[in-house]
Amino acid sequence: MPIRTASGRVLVPADVPGTVLAHEHLVVDLTRFGDPEARVSDDAAVAAELAAARTEHGLGLVVDLTGRGMGGDRARARAIAERAGVEVVVATGWYYERFHPGGEPGDSVVRATELLVDDIGSEVRPGVIGEIGSSGSASPAERVGLLASAGAALATGLSVATHAHLGRGALEQLDLLTSAGLPPHRICIGHQDLIDDQRQHQAIAAAGAYVAFDTVGKASYQPDEKRIELLLALLAAGYARHVLLSNDISRDAYLTSRGGPGFGHVLGPFRAELATRGVDPPTLDLLYRANPLRWLDGTETP
Repeated sequence: MPIRTASGRVLVPADVPGTVLAHEHLVVDLTRFGDPEARVSDDAAVAAELAAARTEHGLGLVVDLTGRGMGGDRARARAIAERAGVEVVVATGWYYERFHPGGEPGDSVVRATELLVDDIGSEVRPGVIGEIGSSGSASPAERVGLLASAGAALATGLSVATHAHLGRGALEQLDLLTSAGLPPHRICIGHQDLIDDQRQHQAIAAAGAYVAFDTVGKASYQPDEKRIELLLALLAAGYARHVLLSNDISRDAYLTSRGGPGFGHVLGPFRAELATRGVDPPTLDLLYRANPLRWLDGTETP
């Protein structure tokens, strides 16, 4: 399945130069529950950081997992990416229930699936379904969102990325998505760098899905040293082809201009530390390019 970008281009992996960020937010606003900082709103700063990541770290493609009800703006995300000189894949789908927009996804999997399929045909076309949320054990509404995402993925050929809150509920998410017929290699289970559970990580990978270490640099949740420890264990177990990496920039405070780690963190300092720890160039290429592109286009099972 070719990769659909917000620019309207339809790409195969060979068309994408350089590295990929598998989970970011170029425009997002989650402030409605009282946290005034829970937004990415500085378009100029985001574009500048992405341009710097392109120049310094070869960034070619960003996956923006800002779904329905998350305060995103696909046209703005497209404009930011164009200004930065990178491609962006934008998303549709439902975050965890607290952030569901009014009336969505509803209690009918069929109707929710149809809504997503219609959205995937919109003017700025989503190229991925995500980040589909649950907070621990999935609520009834979150189950509808997950099952509808699987149905829409099967109908459109897109892949699915999840939000497993603080890493929890990951195996239930995987079971729900695959029970609806979605092949595991089209599924990325999110935020696994936030849970110290090597057995869970390996179970996801062994099933054929992707394990997202996608909050790299967010020290308030977990130090990167712990992320590296967990990642190295997954690589040592033979699952290098099942890992996706990213920063999940989700508020302006994470931008370098505001003193944060920035979009380039996972591509620069984190990658350098992995190399220092003995991760070789072919494995780094898997983590930073081949794996996310394979997940997005789904033409080769891991």
